[in-house]
Amino acid sequence: MSEIRVDKVIDEAGTGAVELTQGATLPSGKTISGSGTIAVNSSGTAAGLSGTPDISVGTLSASGNVTIGGTLTYNDVTNIDSVGLITARNGIHVTSGITSIKGAAEKVNAGSYAGGILTLDAATGTVFTHDLQGQTVGLVSITNFPVVTNSFHTVTVIYNQNSAGTGNTTAATGVSTNITLNPAGASGFSTTGLCGTGTTVTLSTTAEDFDIVTYGIHYNGSGSGAVGNYKVFVTKSGDFRY
Repeated sequence: MSEIRVDKVIDEAGTGAVELTQGATLPSGKTISGSGTIAVNSSGTAAGLSGTPDISVGTLSASGNVTIGGTLTYNDVTNIDSVGLITARNGIHVTSGITSIKGAAEKVNAGSYAGGILTLDAATGTVFTHDLQGQTVGLVSITNFPVVTNSFHTVTVIYNQNSAGTGNTTAATGVSTNITLNPAGASGFSTTGLCGTGTTVTLSTTAEDFDIVTYGIHYNGSGSGAVGNYKVFVTKSGDFRY
């Protein structure tokens, strides 16, 4: 067995790398280091890579676990099969095909109430509850709903009537009369809901009844900061009791 001791090896022309015609063997415990890159052709494999180099490969196959500490960016994915929770922080955009969701549940939040204003923050969900006991609604404020294109967004409130049956029961206090919209990324403005037969939506006059009121917001996509580009449709299914 022969041994060659040199500091650098280059090709015969003195301008490029040498070819290891029969390959090379790296003994156990030894490493390859430097500031360059390691390139593996389509018929080769790489194992035991570590550190923080930039690695570019054509096809990656892993038989074990893959842990990514930074951001994973990928395109043209055929399937995503997750046994845990997937969090899509900026939403999910489905452009074709059929979307099937099993076991989906709508999160329900209590509306935020202060000074007669019931605030429904769409960033936290689209279904809310509100107890009218001592908390009659003077204005409904819907905030942080998306307005990225011509779209329709719904926000629903389950109103629980007070013990006297007097919360928002008259035309002057209807829950569709005074509405403010604060879309995500746009300034807020006041508007009035559109109701069937042009009346307002009033709540049950029976104590402790439940009314389900839905606010459907149609944005026409023509500029999120103009009140004229929105219509709010208000419907009620009510007088629920045992």
